[in-house]
Amino acid sequence: MPAITNLEFINMYKKENYLTANNNKPEVFCLGYNGANNTGSETRLLSIIEDVRSVFDSKVNITIPTFNVKNLRRYIKEDQNLKITHLPSIYHFSITNAVKNHNLIILVEGSCYMDTWTWALLWAFLLATKQAHVSGKPVVAYSVDVGEIKSSNLTKACREIDKTDLIIVRNRAAAERLKKWGITAPVEVTADSAFTYNPDPAFEGIVNDVWPEAKGKLIGFAMIDFYCWPVVMRLCGRRRDCYKWPYYFSRSKERKISTAEMAKGLAFEANRIIKKYDCYVALICMEELDESFAQQVQSYITHKNRTKIFSSGQYNASQMTYLLRDLNLLVSSRYHACILSMQAGIPMIAIGHDLRLKELFEEIDFEEGFFISYKDEKLFDILSGFVDKLLENPKPVKRKIIESYNLQLERAKRSKELLESFISKFNSNTNK
Repeated sequence: MPAITNLEFINMYKKENYLTANNNKPEVFCLGYNGANNTGSETRLLSIIEDVRSVFDSKVNITIPTFNVKNLRRYIKEDQNLKITHLPSIYHFSITNAVKNHNLIILVEGSCYMDTWTWALLWAFLLATKQAHVSGKPVVAYSVDVGEIKSSNLTKACREIDKTDLIIVRNRAAAERLKKWGITAPVEVTADSAFTYNPDPAFEGIVNDVWPEAKGKLIGFAMIDFYCWPVVMRLCGRRRDCYKWPYYFSRSKERKISTAEMAKGLAFEANRIIKKYDCYVALICMEELDESFAQQVQSYITHKNRTKIFSSGQYNASQMTYLLRDLNLLVSSRYHACILSMQAGIPMIAIGHDLRLKELFEEIDFEEGFFISYKDEKLFDILSGFVDKLLENPKPVKRKIIESYNLQLERAKRSKELLESFISKFNSNTNK
């Protein structure tokens, strides 16, 4: 079906007339970090699809691009109203063409305005924004974050960000950062879309099913190999360091040494917890590519029979969510591991390398902080102190986390309301 015109797009979203006489539907393009077997992105995308369908009364066609179609089909079911398309590594033509053939562009990636992971991801979102602006198509950034952008990229990035019709950010600090950068586009603050994710209750008993001896005494480590990022573009490199050609992890002899030291430190703490508290340790891979680092950590653990790797490459978002909510304590470098565990009030400690976890913990307002920079020279001493404090007296922190979760959930629900309001105002303004 050919894309409908902007005039048809305007007319169909009047409250009294969602569809044209020809029964055409709006074409919505959802651009994000899709198909990477990443639990956080998976929960966000599922929630956003639900929001979009609700706003448009299910009368909408949605296209989701991905670098890996097979992975995305694990949890997204295609039908006559939802299509998955392949996005090549050199994505410029594909994104430009997709924008021309859709009526609404939604940026669905949480780590949207930052180049922490790779500048290539940032510029994919900015390219879509630029092309939408040129084509007169509305573009919405949906419950996204704003992090650090290198000074060499910032001026050009801000120029494109400012062309966004509506930016919905997931925390107040992100809004302040946009303001500091001089962004004048409309900005609203809600919370991450993963807060509204509803896991399938059929998977609720995952720990009891796959690791019954650990039930009730399980500690989770959700880890990242900080020293392989960012991904950079190269014509060639070692195959084992290739993320997806032409993108390669940032590897060097020094970085590998740092990775090994981090793995040994986490393994030492896991051993200490297992011995002192008679616990089990789940090594949680929120993204499939975390598996090699989890295996490295596990190789240094003495009590290997007390550990188990849970990877998003094997377990779906519902299973991973229920695993996170069945922990006694979470030590996490993954933002969405913390988000998805909060409903159950799981005490948590963050080892962070960017602003996302730091600012989440500031919003929860922990008295002790419970956030540690991965570069802190006393990282593992501080970690041990936090672990002991939370395992020995978890109730005050559990209450605070549940209170924060309820507030975040209500804020997250506003994203759908803002999208609906935006569509209504867009129609009204264009009709004048």
